[in-house]
Amino acid sequence: MKTLVIRASMLTVLVAGLNFVGAQETTTSMRDYLAPEKSTRNVFEDPKGVSPEYDGVKVSVGGDFALQFQSLDHETKAPSLGNVGTTTTPNTLQVMGSDFNLPTANLDVNAYLAKGVKMHLRTYLSTRHHNEAWVKGGYIQVDDLDFIKEGFGSNIMKYARVKLGKDEINYGDSHFRRTDNAEAINNPFVGNYIMDNFSTETFGEAYGFYKNFIGMVGISNGKLNETAVKGTNWNSPSVYAKVGFDKQINTDLRVRLTGSFIQTNGLSTGGYLYNSDRAGSRYYYTLLTQNDAMGTNNYATGRFNPGFKKMKAFQVNPFIKYQGLEFFGVYEHVSGNKASGLTERATDGDYTQLGAELLYRFGGKEQFYFGGRYNSVTGNDDEVTDERKIERFNLGGGWFMTKNIVAKVEYVSQKYNDNPVWGATSALRGGQFNGLMFEAAIGF
Repeated sequence: MKTLVIRASMLTVLVAGLNFVGAQETTTSMRDYLAPEKSTRNVFEDPKGVSPEYDGVKVSVGGDFALQFQSLDHETKAPSLGNVGTTTTPNTLQVMGSDFNLPTANLDVNAYLAKGVKMHLRTYLSTRHHNEAWVKGGYIQVDDLDFIKEGFGSNIMKYARVKLGKDEINYGDSHFRRTDNAEAINNPFVGNYIMDNFSTETFGEAYGFYKNFIGMVGISNGKLNETAVKGTNWNSPSVYAKVGFDKQINTDLRVRLTGSFIQTNGLSTGGYLYNSDRAGSRYYYTLLTQNDAMGTNNYATGRFNPGFKKMKAFQVNPFIKYQGLEFFGVYEHVSGNKASGLTERATDGDYTQLGAELLYRFGGKEQFYFGGRYNSVTGNDDEVTDERKIERFNLGGGWFMTKNIVAKVEYVSQKYNDNPVWGATSALRGGQFNGLMFEAAIGF
């Protein structure tokens, strides 16, 4: 399976593109270039620097491990949850307790195959959705063309990068700060955003780096699971792009601002952007009833997928760090058609997501932090459907015992508006959950 993923990555169609952020004149260390985890906090795209010299294949093996203790309560204002199965017994919410969740684990393999050519492969060893090991995805990253001929295209590759594979696409900045199954070391909180923009698709991305500006264009097949069999499918590629500015103004202040856009096409492809995390959410079993599937069959509790096809989405992300004070923001708008199969609705719908994180990091190595996050999603499935609204607030902190070990604690509260749009017997109508989450994570 690993061999197939790597070969597929190498055969992915390359799409031309341009990206602007300045190449550093210092040589990137082999450790930083191959690090399975982010070697430092607040790293977004891999920095563009002078590639390490090549003197044979180098392989770096790493992994992630995460464990949570969950103590959450939930309730609903829904006037009725129906009956349990086919009986006359009234349906009720599952009774929540306080205990550990099943631990999750990743395995990472990175290889240096030629000067400036890196391969990455991630395998989920255990997730909320799958108890067995399976490959998440992988990619090839090309920062030099010396494998063709020494110095070939060096004036271009000083500023350019090509990335090909079957892995997460680079739409938005929030996916760099999210938890990827067991890789939780870069997320200051326990959960991801309500509309979790994360999709693993076969893609090609082209970057360019000039001074402090960044840009990227990419294309994907718009699919989570692909097949060459057409049948009744409407197969169309997705296109996306990112531009931005990222500068360390001085020793105290760093400013980054990016904007991303994606357009998915077709009715059987492109609907995976908010529905592709097969690992699962952190808030286990919230607002599930006795009638709902449990365990691996209902793994996205606490999240929301608008379910659009043929959609357009854009995301704006400001990031400001002044000394220990850190702000990260999300403004995201998505519109599209909530089609059923190949049948479109008469009108389109749209949703807006807002997110704001404010942290303060302190200690000699900024190993401690505390802060809060606000996240909301508001919108309609189409022009005649009532509005849905979800709000979440997180308050918490953490301790980096080492750069590879973090312990977190947070209080989370999430609420859904009281409207029949959620469903006649849905616990989400006027539903809410709140309580404490503890998480320990290791990444190396």
